[in-house]
Amino acid sequence: MRGRSCLAMLCLGVAAAGPAAPASARTLPAIRTPSGNIDCIFQSGPPGRLLCGIRQADYAQRLQDRCTATASLDWHGFELLPYRKGTYVCAGGILVNPTDHPHYVTLAYGKTWRRGPFTCYSRSSGLSCGNHTGHGLFLSRETWRRW
Repeated sequence: MRGRSCLAMLCLGVAAAGPAAPASARTLPAIRTPSGNIDCIFQSGPPGRLLCGIRQADYAQRLQDRCTATASLDWHGFELLPYRKGTYVCAGGILVNPTDHPHYVTLAYGKTWRRGPFTCYSRSSGLSCGNHTGHGLFLSRETWRRW
């Protein structure tokens, strides 16, 4: 699990959170940090969600161990919903319809990206994403946290 792109994993396995998207292809707004280590995909609602992955993380094995211990599933990254705190995602497969196509833009350090109820801010220390109710996620190679 360590060193693999979580978003690549999001695109390669069975939906665990919410219903599958329709069979028709969609282009999904998506961002990546300048380092290329963190990616996020926006899925419009209802209710809408932000799915984020990280290629290299010091805590990857700990999250994989939690997912295996609690649900016998794989760790697939992070999710932020419009009205809840962000969380890590354990799943048995894909979270993004394989016919959908993320359109990535690089979010330069010091810049903000907004889609639906989500706002992300890129810094060299990591990526912060929040929803309109004040909850969010911070992701970096060294740590992650939710609020």
